[in-house]
Amino acid sequence: MSRQDYMNTSVQEPPLDYSFRSIHVLQDLISEDPRTGLRPLRHSRSGKSLTQSLWLNNNVLNELKDFNQVISQLLEHPGNLAWIDLSFNDLTSIDPVLTTFFNLSVLYLHGNSIQRLGEVNKLAILPRLRSLTLHGNPIEEEKGYSGVTKADRTTAEVWKRMNIKHKKIRIKHTLL
Repeated sequence: MSRQDYMNTSVQEPPLDYSFRSIHVLQDLISEDPRTGLRPLRHSRSGKSLTQSLWLNNNVLNELKDFNQVISQLLEHPGNLAWIDLSFNDLTSIDPVLTTFFNLSVLYLHGNSIQRLGEVNKLAILPRLRSLTLHGNPIEEEKGYSGVTKADRTTAEVWKRMNIKHKKIRIKHTLL
């Protein structure tokens, strides 16, 4: 499979899913079998997974030491990672290694132990990041934290415009 074919097909591939495996350190991923879903994962000739999604949620990770090395052993194209789920672990900070995945569009960090709002600033360099979850972290208690994103505000504004327009139409029909 060419790199272009990979770019065109891997978005539909199921995730490489290591959720609920009680993983303490990333090196454990090498010897652990991923969870299987309804659709099987496809692999390259070298045996690495052809996916852009990595689920590590509901484990006991407290750091991302050796993340790049481990992911390089598991994924054929680790630089194409678009979705990483690290929710419900024991992470206390946002590791700078996450900022090296420029195709990352979804990053789930909810239910961890992230305490400082400044940690989020590290992610500003990710050009495609569209969905970031942080709820359920001690960061929620810090002054200035809002859990509402720019996208949430835009969605709310569109919803508001749509509903106001429909109400006006209903009122006009009622008056006629």
